[in-house]
Amino acid sequence: MEKELSKKHFSILARKKSFTYAFRGLGILFKTQQNSWIQVVFAGVVAFLGISLRISLVEWLMIIFSIGLVLTAEAFNTAIEIDIDLTSPTYHPYARDTKDVAAGAVLLASFTSAAIGLIIFVPKLLLLRF
Repeated sequence: MEKELSKKHFSILARKKSFTYAFRGLGILFKTQQNSWIQVVFAGVVAFLGISLRISLVEWLMIIFSIGLVLTAEAFNTAIEIDIDLTSPTYHPYARDTKDVAAGAVLLASFTSAAIGLIIFVPKLLLLRF
């Protein structure tokens, strides 16, 4: 017998609850993960540099995307760590590998963002010296 999918109608109250849950998740991220605060500080420094050096609209888009990429990777990493801690409370090599791969994703996002930042800011900073 096929399971019939129930169609839910649009509800403002349901959307409000969804946003409440999402903001709660961000609260958990920033309350529990020191790296997320470090990333926000770097984002602030980059924003200050962007304003000071008057980067272009396209450069701003790349910077904003980079910041979002790193914070999103950190959020997924945190969610995976929480889940692994729940489902594998004792040591297991696969649990360790899962956490390490998720952390590696944050590192890749950070390296990508750093490369974008260097490409945008180094030439502008070098021009200031001359």
